Amino acid sequence: MEQKIALVTGASRGLGAALAETLCDTYHVVAVARTTGALEELDDRIQARGGSATLAPMDITNTDAMAQLCRSIFDRWGRIDLWAHTAVHAAPMGPAFFLDQKDWRKSVDVNVTATGVLIPFVAPLLGEAGTALFFDDTHAGEKFFGAYGASKAAQIALAQSWAAETVRTGPRVHVLSPAPMPTATRARFFPGENRDGLARPMDEAKRLLAGLA
Repeated sequence: MEQKIALVTGASRGLGAALAETLCDTYHVVAVARTTGALEELDDRIQARGGSATLAPMDITNTDAMAQLCRSIFDRWGRIDLWAHTAVHAAPMGPAFFLDQKDWRKSVDVNVTATGVLIPFVAPLLGEAGTALFFDDTHAGEKFFGAYGASKAAQIALAQSWAAETVRTGPRVHVLSPAPMPTATRARFFPGENRDGLARPMDEAKRLLAGLA
């Protein structure tokens, strides 16, 4: 049987890394992230589990790089069976009337524009039978979450539109809701939080993927 292929964007840490590790048991993982060192550590963990990965150290906002990656995936495997999109920019918290324009632009570039570029690139690789996963966050509209909340909400709205459009034709598009986890992103929003009660990323990855079966 041909090996199944999973693309994980934002695979270097947190939920993305946990998903890549979990998926490697049944998929060859194409892991995308900006940090080469973190990707290499992920690769070590995947190999220790007996899995395999292709590392793609690149920025998802680089349209040319992502187009080339998708073309390379097509040339090598002809398809993607699963795409998990976890890449996100978490801008610092602050009131909307003090919104830093650099943080705002980066939030929109990473969380919205890159998603709008990637969906048309990845959709043909998924075809009718593939699965795309997006991950919701409930902070949109809360005080001090302006840049992150608004841009993340826009990303999820785009994913929900795609999901509604492909109900009968495929691919299957799911918007999942992870439990709070002790990730670097959450630590920026809730410094000093007691992290003992938060869900482990590996546990969440297994729970979320099991829910798709």
